[in-house]
Amino acid sequence: MTGQGESAARPTFSPPVFWTSTLLLLVLVLYASLFQANAQWLFAAIQGWIITNLSWFYILAVAIILGTVVFLGMSRYGDIKLGPDHSEPDYANTTWFAMLFSAGMGIGLMFFGVAEPVMHFLNPPYADGQTVDAARQAMRITFFHWGLHAWSIYAIVALILAYFSYRHGLPLTLRSALYPLIGERIYGPIGHAVDIFAIIGTVLGVATSLGFGVSQINTGLNVLFGVPVSTPVQIGLIVITTALATLSVVSGLDKGVRRLSELNLGLAVLLMLTVIILGPTVLILQTFVENTGGYLSEIVSRTLNLNAYRPTDWIGGWTLFYWGWWLAWSPFVGLFIARISRGRTIREFVSGVLLVPAGFTLLWMTVFGNTAIHMILTEGITDLAAAVSQDSSLALFAFLEHFPFASVISMVAIVMVVVFFVTSADSGAMVVDMLASGGQDQTPVWQRVFWGASMGLVAIALLLADGLKALQTATIASALPFTIALLFSMHGLLKALKLDATKRGLRHQSLSLTPPTTRTPGGWQRRLRGLAMFPRRSHVVRFIGEVAKPACLAVAEEWRKQGYVCGVEDRDDGGVRLYIGPAEQPEFVYQVRPHAYAMPSFVMGSEPGEERKYFRAQVYLREGGQDHDVMGWSREDVIGDILDQYERHMHFLHLVG
Repeated sequence: MTGQGESAARPTFSPPVFWTSTLLLLVLVLYASLFQANAQWLFAAIQGWIITNLSWFYILAVAIILGTVVFLGMSRYGDIKLGPDHSEPDYANTTWFAMLFSAGMGIGLMFFGVAEPVMHFLNPPYADGQTVDAARQAMRITFFHWGLHAWSIYAIVALILAYFSYRHGLPLTLRSALYPLIGERIYGPIGHAVDIFAIIGTVLGVATSLGFGVSQINTGLNVLFGVPVSTPVQIGLIVITTALATLSVVSGLDKGVRRLSELNLGLAVLLMLTVIILGPTVLILQTFVENTGGYLSEIVSRTLNLNAYRPTDWIGGWTLFYWGWWLAWSPFVGLFIARISRGRTIREFVSGVLLVPAGFTLLWMTVFGNTAIHMILTEGITDLAAAVSQDSSLALFAFLEHFPFASVISMVAIVMVVVFFVTSADSGAMVVDMLASGGQDQTPVWQRVFWGASMGLVAIALLLADGLKALQTATIASALPFTIALLFSMHGLLKALKLDATKRGLRHQSLSLTPPTTRTPGGWQRRLRGLAMFPRRSHVVRFIGEVAKPACLAVAEEWRKQGYVCGVEDRDDGGVRLYIGPAEQPEFVYQVRPHAYAMPSFVMGSEPGEERKYFRAQVYLREGGQDHDVMGWSREDVIGDILDQYERHMHFLHLVG
């Protein structure tokens, strides 16, 4: 009874991370609220210094990140799974894409889909405004800011976290990204500091987005229903959005977040198709092809462009602002993407995270941006240009006013903005809760409610005190130290992947002289019977108990005589586990488990459409399942296989030692 009480009293969060991040958030919000002018000046000065002196570093870092992600997707490392070798993806592709899209930058598309192309069209950096050249340049710049670079930043953070968590058993928190650099010290003060940094950045990032984003919802309600644009209305909208987000995160990833993300994607596709059909359809399709070609043809020169020979404030006001914002948001978005990407190969992950959301984003920008520019340049709708120049939050609704059924379409747009904000807030609350609880995703309801409510309260406090701009600037400036740590973590990831690939290659080499089964008396006949047999689960469990387990016990006993620390355990699924080293973090693992397969249709006696299962006695190592069936083997054969696998393991350690 005492043990149960102690277990129940044990906190489900990491006290140093939880309480320190909560205190620092309170201090930062009070500073930005009570000393708003001073905070704005300080954070703006820091950001200005970074842009003036370290713009080259941001540009080069993002170029390295994009190149690394593309390399990992195309290299031999692409076949490595984010999880054990036998793992399968947790989510279907459509659901996965929906959650990627919603968490990544869904709300940004609603806010900037019309506004940014029009702003570049009116004031381009290298052409006269409101011309054909300005239109072409505006779309290429927009593609550059919202394309592969942004998603590569999210992808590399997610890849590092997912690889070390799902493949090597580290906690799914930002501290695990530093494991290649500092090893077990990630569990100490350094790891706590990294997670605290990530929590503060996520809460402030989501809160400032909530604060700025409610202005767009308020504007839409004003256009449709005459709701006044005021601070009390916006506070009410934050409360409603936060309440919906809290309900979503309490219901869990597989219910609330998943369903809202799928709703988001469906509404986004519906709105985009509406604009394509009712707008200049042929022009949209033509410009999408041309925009994509121009973007890809200039991607290297634009990636490394700093305007060093023609200094301008434009780079700092746009490109560096975006790079800093994507980097500052990457701990939050990267951890969320890692959480939903278990079981995918690195190649599949890179293709999905880099190409699919980026492709959808670029299509969205073409549909809304080119249609808006066409209205101004060709149809002479100058009031749209004036509305965007006056208030960018009005851009989308001023744009939709010029379509048939404008009120209905605008209502759909408002619903989309709200749902996008809810998904950003609930995924943010889920990520912060995981960071504060050491990577756990099964936490008490009160913790999820606490972080969801905290984001809303921070947003309201900053809105009332006019401190949103100050902390947005601080969030972007914080991207600098994170970028430095991220580059070192990328180096560690490449080293770990090289070792992993070497070990995978060794598994396909035959290094043992153990006689094969077919050379033992009756061996080939036994092998033939095994090929023709499709055992039931009870048969496989009995084989494991009568043959595989005694083989493991015999090897363990002999290893102990040689001074090894090892053990044999029964598994809940009827399997057996042999390990060398501590049971929690063993050096070598050999398991035999019953694994179910669908009965092949060619099996004699099976009826068409009949759903039957057979089982294999499958071998699993630390890296996961090996598609290796030992059912019907003799005790000596299983012992030989254990020694074969251990010999490969030792050879791997020799190569990389």
